[in-house]
Amino acid sequence: MKLFPTLAIAIMALPSLAQAADQDVTIAGTQRPIAATITLPDGDGPFPFVVMYHGTGSNRHEAGNGYDLLAPKLAEAGIASARFDFAGNGDSPVDYVEYRLSTGVQDGLDVIAYMRGLDQIDDARLGVLGWSQGGTIAMLTAARTPDVKSLVTWAGAVDLSQMAANQLAEAEQNGYAVLTFDWRTPLNLSLGWFHEVRDTDVAKELAAYKGAVLAIAGSKDDVVDPSVTDTILTAAPTTDKHKEIIEGADHTFNIFSGDMSAFDTLSQITVDQFKKAL
Repeated sequence: MKLFPTLAIAIMALPSLAQAADQDVTIAGTQRPIAATITLPDGDGPFPFVVMYHGTGSNRHEAGNGYDLLAPKLAEAGIASARFDFAGNGDSPVDYVEYRLSTGVQDGLDVIAYMRGLDQIDDARLGVLGWSQGGTIAMLTAARTPDVKSLVTWAGAVDLSQMAANQLAEAEQNGYAVLTFDWRTPLNLSLGWFHEVRDTDVAKELAAYKGAVLAIAGSKDDVVDPSVTDTILTAAPTTDKHKEIIEGADHTFNIFSGDMSAFDTLSQITVDQFKKAL
């Protein structure tokens, strides 16, 4: 797995929950404060909800503000959502060295618990969505959380062992390896992350998940091979599973190209899946 191409992130001022729209919140997580954005549909609910997990080096708004674009589409379909920053990304108050697969899962569980504390949320109708390494965390969450009803991955990565593999020696020497990017400041990838990636069999864990699965990829993705969608479907034991390959789309579904057709298709497929499964 390689890393995202050039990434542009915009932070926008957001109105209050009382307006049934977006609100930035800080969740008192079990490990650290978690910066999140909540989007609620109009009305009183209770609404089904989706928690979104972002990819490597990104934040809760995602590549080209992709999650910001998806959230209102979910709301229009009557689905609430939460998107949040992993440790060391976005508005997180800590360094990325605190991020590992397990901490990502726990942060997501804290966000799920927060959402379930809202009167407008139907606690039983939970979906998870993850992009790239965020897909890895979403898959682990679904596998370890029996009440997830629907899992959607966007270019979800099952095996992260090749990511920064040439920097393992650096991490062993210093306790972390420095990841560099074209679009953001470097991140300190902990030795613990390398160990967890080595010791975690995502496909094997996914065999415990019983809910609906949709694996989506672009045919021209050169970061996570599109064939990984087949790996996901093979691993999941449910009969309610399928994949979508969006022709001509790259790892960010062409969101930086100026042509939004692939991303619009991606969004519509995703909304339709959650409407059906939740």
